[in-house]
Amino acid sequence: MRMFGTVLVAAMVLLDPSGPTSAQTPGAVFQQTSASVVVIRATGRDIAAGSGEVRFGEIGSGVLVSADGNVMTAAHVVQAMDEVTVEFTGGHAVPARVIASEPAADLSLLKLARVPPGARVASMANSDTVKIGDQVVVIGAPYGLSRSMTVGWISARWAPNTVYPTMPLAEFFQTDAVINTGNSGGPMFNMAGHVVGIVSHNISKSGGSEGLGFVVTMNTAKTLLLEQRSFWSGLEGRVLSTKLAKLLNLPPGTLGYLVKTVAKGSPGEGLGLLGGAQIVGKEGEEIVVSGGDEVHVEGTRARARATYALARCAV
Repeated sequence: MRMFGTVLVAAMVLLDPSGPTSAQTPGAVFQQTSASVVVIRATGRDIAAGSGEVRFGEIGSGVLVSADGNVMTAAHVVQAMDEVTVEFTGGHAVPARVIASEPAADLSLLKLARVPPGARVASMANSDTVKIGDQVVVIGAPYGLSRSMTVGWISARWAPNTVYPTMPLAEFFQTDAVINTGNSGGPMFNMAGHVVGIVSHNISKSGGSEGLGFVVTMNTAKTLLLEQRSFWSGLEGRVLSTKLAKLLNLPPGTLGYLVKTVAKGSPGEGLGLLGGAQIVGKEGEEIVVSGGDEVHVEGTRARARATYALARCAV
């Protein structure tokens, strides 16, 4: 009878879902997962009033999700950047390129030139199982401070096209875990150490963290980056609105995309698309213009001097 009791207790320990395989302390989650978290440093070009084209840097975070070098991050960190470098624990810096991107969900997938020794592949969770009230861990590089950890809770879940109009494809978790500049693209882990989402942005009146962080769910990321492999154009800009069409003296209903920046080596550059060269103000709207060249959209001349470069929406 005593032997049976001992075996029964052992079986209960092995099957107990609250054991270390499914629930850990935040510190244990960090130890398990931090080698999969990376710092992303990207360089790109922008247009500044009075000085024309300027170079700038962007710092974000990411997570290694495959042994052959796929890294998930936020689209706004790398979408139109000329160069991307990924830094791992121990100071290993590896060049990377964008291979898939969906700005409408703020997601991008990078491919590393090589996977450094000691890098760890993160496990991806089924984010449909995450519940409001679950504890979570965010690891990233706020203000460039690599592999910093914050802890919080899932505050809400938002269906696509309900909380952030410019990212209509993203299902979001809302969290009170502290998120700051540089956390974008980093992973949010559950207490089993599995990635449940990719950090996107926060909403703040002060400019700092106010407990309103938004994280794209992992199922959204898997669908758009791994299963459907969203096309990366290398373009940054915006869809031609009715107001902008009017400023450009284009017919009502004209379709187009206003291209602000084109990443070097991107498909957009391969199509011959060009970004803007200077900023002008027109009827209260700041518009990046290309210079002296006229732009034609579907055969119609844009007489407001080429706002950005104009491409068909299908690009």
